[in-house]
Amino acid sequence: MAEAHQAVAFQFTITPEGIDLHLSYQALSQIYLSGLRSWKKRISRIKNRIIKGVYPASPSSWLFVVIAILATMYMQSDPSMGLIAKIREHLPLSKLCNAKFHPIFFSFRLGNKLICSLNGMRVSTFSVSDWWEEYVYLRSRSPIMVNSNYYGMDFLYVTPTSTQAARAGNTITALFLYRRKVNREELNPSRIPGTVIPLCAAQCERMFNTTRTPGEETDVLQHWQDSEFVAVYHRGRYFRLWVYRAGRLLSPREIQYQIQRILDDPSPPSPGEDKLGALTAGNRTPWAQMRKQFFSSGVNKRSLDCIEKAAFFVTLDDQEEGMMGENPSVNLDRYAKSLLHGKCYDRWFDKSFSVVVYKNGKNGLNAEHSWADAPIVAHLWEFTLATDAFHLGYTADGNCKGEIEHFLPPPQRLSWDIPLQSLAVAQALADDVDCHVFPFREFGKGRIKKMKLSPDSFVQLALQLAYYRDRGTFCLTYEASMTRLFREGRTETVRSSSNESCAFVLDREHCHKLLRKAAEKHQNLYRLAMTGSGIDRHLFCLYVVSKYLGVESPFLKEVLSEPWRLSTSQTPVQQMELFDLVNHPEFISLGGGFGPVADDGYGVSYIIMGEEMINFHVSCKHSCTETDSHKFGSQISQAMMDLMTLLNPDFKEATKANPDKQS
Repeated sequence: MAEAHQAVAFQFTITPEGIDLHLSYQALSQIYLSGLRSWKKRISRIKNRIIKGVYPASPSSWLFVVIAILATMYMQSDPSMGLIAKIREHLPLSKLCNAKFHPIFFSFRLGNKLICSLNGMRVSTFSVSDWWEEYVYLRSRSPIMVNSNYYGMDFLYVTPTSTQAARAGNTITALFLYRRKVNREELNPSRIPGTVIPLCAAQCERMFNTTRTPGEETDVLQHWQDSEFVAVYHRGRYFRLWVYRAGRLLSPREIQYQIQRILDDPSPPSPGEDKLGALTAGNRTPWAQMRKQFFSSGVNKRSLDCIEKAAFFVTLDDQEEGMMGENPSVNLDRYAKSLLHGKCYDRWFDKSFSVVVYKNGKNGLNAEHSWADAPIVAHLWEFTLATDAFHLGYTADGNCKGEIEHFLPPPQRLSWDIPLQSLAVAQALADDVDCHVFPFREFGKGRIKKMKLSPDSFVQLALQLAYYRDRGTFCLTYEASMTRLFREGRTETVRSSSNESCAFVLDREHCHKLLRKAAEKHQNLYRLAMTGSGIDRHLFCLYVVSKYLGVESPFLKEVLSEPWRLSTSQTPVQQMELFDLVNHPEFISLGGGFGPVADDGYGVSYIIMGEEMINFHVSCKHSCTETDSHKFGSQISQAMMDLMTLLNPDFKEATKANPDKQS
């Protein structure tokens, strides 16, 4: 059986003649190249920090600034337009600790503080990110599969190539190109739409080379600075695939060649190897105990290290997925379930993210939640899909482009000695998930904006109406809002079920007026949450502090234990410039989704694509007799139509005249 050998740089033996030292020049070369890449990364970051120092200005504008300062000094003018004189008049210089209050100095400091605040640098904003990460994610002992991890899908209508190895080659290449941009800090910052105000990108730091390792009481996020390989799973076997050779990232064609070697490998799994991944899908404490017992030394530890220290995880799936066949809707739902949990053992749910490439060339990913929120992964996945399809591309016969160095060492099989099986808990959880994915094509944000409403508020009110029709009552509703205006910001909760939304649903006589009032209320709640004035993270902090102080708070205990029976999230489209939807409308992303938060509730994710489409992902549990993802999906579609008809009575007639628009 093939075994992955660890390269050892220094070996020595003690002989009667003294110490006999042996050097592995191949390993030393790798150490040298790794150090070289590390210095290149540092130099690139220093350069970018200089450039960031004047953001949102560009380096070319520095000359203008220098000329303006020199002109001001020469002409002895006051750039503050009299403001400095007024301050001097009312505030004696003696009270300023003898500071030199020169107009240029003042203007520079003021501008610098503004720029720093825009960049999120040196901002004295208290973060709850550490507590949030630990208490909300890492201390949870329930399975992270379905309950915490989420998924992202491929293009809806197209698959760039039907060759599995080729799609894997381009996808892996695109991901490493993104990692290079992250390491060199070359990514364009995400901004609040329509402004130059950037959002904190701290979550990107642990995107690659990161694994959530289980503990008996709490898990730990482990991050390594660099990794030159990925871990690959295929037909129950694990491989280590090096993607760098002599300091060079392999070409997409070379990675395709290596992936094909794995696909063609006929060797069977070793005992217990095929379902090993189920350990990451089950309860956390048993996984921690098994890890300590079976994976703390020897061949199992070496092989586990290869998975956990990999840049990311890749599954080569034997199934064909996507919106295809005679029943595309059912197949789309199956595709979602496959990405959410797979077979429970053919994903490594502890990795920061796992890429899945199917037999027919379709792909997707599953992401662990503790290290980052969905918009961060969505940004990565947008770049990957666009780079794969539009930048790297394929040959006419569907293969990757580039040359092949035919003396590449083969991928390394990982070896195991595993006297255990662990699948029952994860399998029961996966079987219980009910998923429904559907594109809503009747209208999109273009028509909603013409009605002078926020598209997100419109969808949230449609969800409130749909839930009331489905269950005959209202429920506590969670909508995720980002707080990345603040340093290391994560999320805040928008409580979309408000007095105003309930009034709109119940009052049929004044519903038009109440709809706009409810939408305005929702927009205000979202603004408050985004700018740090939400309530749920403050309540969470108070709860943590009360636990540290040993103070029991019945109020906090009750309010934080209420179930979110409707958990919702919008997947933002952040890089529309990468997709030419005017000339290539078929390259529309499906977005992604997640499992239900409450056993008797729904999880709803949606992505607003272009001007005329909104894709929905609905999940619930089969074990709850009161929930049904397909039924609720139909309620959502109907509620969307009813809201638009309420705003524009002519819309219903226009829809009847154009039946091809129906989904």
